[in-house]
Amino acid sequence: MTTWNDICRLADGENPPPERRLEKSDREWRALLTEEQYRITRAAGTERPHSSALCTRFEPGTYGCVCCGELLFSTDTKFDSRSGWPSFTEPLHARAVAYSRDDSLGMSRIEIRCNTCDAHLGHVFPDGPRLSQRGPSGGGLRYCINGVALKYCPGAGYQAVP
Repeated sequence: MTTWNDICRLADGENPPPERRLEKSDREWRALLTEEQYRITRAAGTERPHSSALCTRFEPGTYGCVCCGELLFSTDTKFDSRSGWPSFTEPLHARAVAYSRDDSLGMSRIEIRCNTCDAHLGHVFPDGPRLSQRGPSGGGLRYCINGVALKYCPGAGYQAVP
């Protein structure tokens, strides 16, 4: 189980290499994404809290990156953080996301990006549910994700963007 100390180490430049990479030009991303998806994922924006229907969706499935289709999170680790953004206790696998320090806006946070296409997803915080509250996946982390950056996939998932 990944700990906050592990996350801090990864954010200092020890991210695992992705299984695959997808790179597109700015023009290609703009053609593929809506204006809001582009603002969030490519320009590191933040959606308004409580604006995503994904905050209250808990049906079985997975959540993939809206840009490249990489599967990132499962409803098995999703919880209601009441933060206004979809929240998870961990990604689907260790190579799904990359971490970096974000000292913008006068605070220190750890940003998470899709490790396949570098889409900005959100931030991770050490204030998630603990093991005793959540079961086997509750390690105290809260992956706070922009719903616009995700695509809900019922069941096993959906096809990745070529």
